[in-house]
Amino acid sequence: MASSNISIAADPVKQFSVFAENRVGRLYDLTALLKNNNVHVMALTVLDTTDSSILRVIVDDPDRARELMINNDFPYTEVDVLAVEITDEGDLKGVLSALLEAEINIHYVYSFIKRPEGKSALALNIEDADVAAQSLNHHGYKVLTQRDISR
Repeated sequence: MASSNISIAADPVKQFSVFAENRVGRLYDLTALLKNNNVHVMALTVLDTTDSSILRVIVDDPDRARELMINNDFPYTEVDVLAVEITDEGDLKGVLSALLEAEINIHYVYSFIKRPEGKSALALNIEDADVAAQSLNHHGYKVLTQRDISR
């Protein structure tokens, strides 16, 4: 499993937090821009406030997405997230149990829209990705790399 952890560290899943004014059509504008340029949204969650929204997005081509957002005035930040494959909603308890056992604090979690093999996945922003990945692997869960979600 050590080699698996090395590849995770070398190829982490990228999440973009895109900052958008809270107005009709802005989420559509971003998703249309990505789709029209053959970048597929793999996971998405939206956090809104009165004046603005944060669109958290995981895509299959982060390099292209980065270029598109820069060239089309979508301000963003980028972080690595831990993505773990699940078979169905029944795996949620096991994933959370593995993280609790490792004493990992979860900042937020959301689910993937689709995965290439038809399985689902969770995106987790957590305290210590290396320890979390080891615990999840130990409990039989597959931690995904960016390569795993890219087409």
